[in-house]
Amino acid sequence: MYDWVVLWEWVEIAARWLHVITAIAWIGSSFYFIALDLGLHRDRNLASGADGEEWQVHGGGFYHIQKYLVAPSQMPDHLVWFKWESYATWLSGFAMLVLVYYLGAELFLIDPQVMELTVWQAVAISLASLAFGWLAYTTLCKVFVNANQTVLMVALFGVLVAMSWFYSHVFSGRAAMLHLGAFTASIMSGNVFFVIMPNQRIVVADLKAGRKPDPKYGKIAKQRSTHNNYLTLPVVFLMLSNHYPLIFATEWNWVIASLVFLMGVTIRHWFNTRHARTGNPHWTWGLTVVLFLIIAWLSTAPMRIAEAEGAAMNREALVYASAPGFEEVVGIVQGRCSMCHAAEPGWQGLHWPPKGVVLETDAEIAHEARRIYLQAGVTHAMPPGNLSFIEPEERAAIVEWFRGAGAEDPV
Repeated sequence: MYDWVVLWEWVEIAARWLHVITAIAWIGSSFYFIALDLGLHRDRNLASGADGEEWQVHGGGFYHIQKYLVAPSQMPDHLVWFKWESYATWLSGFAMLVLVYYLGAELFLIDPQVMELTVWQAVAISLASLAFGWLAYTTLCKVFVNANQTVLMVALFGVLVAMSWFYSHVFSGRAAMLHLGAFTASIMSGNVFFVIMPNQRIVVADLKAGRKPDPKYGKIAKQRSTHNNYLTLPVVFLMLSNHYPLIFATEWNWVIASLVFLMGVTIRHWFNTRHARTGNPHWTWGLTVVLFLIIAWLSTAPMRIAEAEGAAMNREALVYASAPGFEEVVGIVQGRCSMCHAAEPGWQGLHWPPKGVVLETDAEIAHEARRIYLQAGVTHAMPPGNLSFIEPEERAAIVEWFRGAGAEDPV
């Protein structure tokens, strides 16, 4: 019978791959159009009535691009809409959230040392927080619609800092960083779905009906698109954070995440200024380096690593701990893996456990059963280069133990 755990792992791989592909497409088009808009030559009297133009060369051909501030005088026969990149990125990202954090809530989402939650409570908080993010953001945009946009961005930054603190005091460190990224990405995709696309449809409908489009719809869409431009880099950072315990497993992880948003602003400000040909603000790179060094310093705070000694196992962990062969697997893991996966690693050059995973006690080993099975049982990913010389018979024992627990069902 085909191993359902392995198949389930491939489902996650497919979702993750799709998410990366669509995110590249969305981020690429976002960066391109912001750079294009800022770099348009608006000092030319164009017979077409366009607001600006730009000549570009790529792939062996030349492109002549013109932008109309509101709309052209006549509706073109064919329009290319840039929306599916955003929708597909959000949908595939939400699929990953469900596959990894909702269906694996006891392992990845919930940390009893942070807050005691049932699975349904944790999932409900997650979903409610994403909805709150969009409602809070769009409310701020409406309240500050006529205000200086810097004031709006400061208010948004306050919301992001508050949510960073909130997530770090509700979920596990890894889930907190991932959720802050999902919170921000939901705002960005919401901008496309609820504001930018509807406004563009109104303009298109006016053109088709022979009416003069209202320029306010284009201005609002441009505002939201600019916000997305400044939020993109922090989202990418947060999505990568689950690979690095120095980001998610430290005492000040919520401050680190907050400072990353400031770095995103300084980096994008340099690029946007350069694209607009309005200066060369090198000070942004200096400030970015200072912020990065502060983040590196904050990461030296004590690691927030769960101590499972004497802690009650959850239902799933108890299944593995009571399965035949568990005592043998504990001996294998402690002998072959725990020199690295320890609260204080004994392997030279390691100062914290890889990915924050500790495998010293029975509870910790039972809690990480699925990853042990995949990393050291059915594959030879761990130990790296088989540095601890784990034997084929020991890998077979891990496989037999895991399958004996009846864990073939991925859910």
